[in-house]
Amino acid sequence: MLLAGVFFALMNVSVKFIPHIPAIEIILFRSIFSLVFSFLVLKKIGVPVFGNNRKLLIIRGIVGSVGLISFFYTLQKIPLASAVTIQYLSPIFTTILGIFLVKERVRPIQFLFFGISFAGVIVLQGFDARVNLLYVSIGIISALFSGLAYNVIRKLKNTEHPLVIIFYFPLVTLPVASLVSYFTWVQPIGWDWLILLWIGICTQAAQYFMTIAYQNANVSKVSSLSYIGILYALFFGFLFFGETFGVMSYVGMGLVLLGILLNLREK
Repeated sequence: MLLAGVFFALMNVSVKFIPHIPAIEIILFRSIFSLVFSFLVLKKIGVPVFGNNRKLLIIRGIVGSVGLISFFYTLQKIPLASAVTIQYLSPIFTTILGIFLVKERVRPIQFLFFGISFAGVIVLQGFDARVNLLYVSIGIISALFSGLAYNVIRKLKNTEHPLVIIFYFPLVTLPVASLVSYFTWVQPIGWDWLILLWIGICTQAAQYFMTIAYQNANVSKVSSLSYIGILYALFFGFLFFGETFGVMSYVGMGLVLLGILLNLREK
């Protein structure tokens, strides 16, 4: 999961480097790369490409796509660390949904910790003019659907190869991304092509390591490890984009982190 976090951080930075390319178009290129790469590797190692539990695999592809599209949109619209902080509510949604989907136990005190994290998002939104209610809402949608996707991955742990799960992500996303991109197309030029390729490589690596982690460990513990991505985002946001924050914005991020870390400790 820590390796996945590194690659996700590099992907996030790359997405912000090409704000003129629509988020759905970036996902289109990422999906083409992931689909071809996953297909070739699965064929080489002799694993059936379409898996066993196709219904759950399609659901994983759908919810994962919604989560990724909404996250990429917020990445391009608000500061890097803010987008990542809001999206990293996903461990909370993962834990709550895990009660119903994978029958994992949650202690009553953990709901207090969830509240602390959500309070952090409210503080972040209230004290940073760059983060309006629309972007916060889209970020929360991203976190919710990511949490749902992680639980579906957990349910598939005994039936599917990690690359099969990854393969269904672009398989489901590609038709929708292609249709939307047809009407919103912006021609990549120069370095755009290299950045788009790099996004595909980073996302593929991150998805692979993340899938292995979720298949082999407690859902809420693994998802909580992703908090380190906020630190990456603060560093890269300042280094590459000169992004800085007021004291209350840091307080909001800190509350989100505190709630997640308390939840991890409780588990």
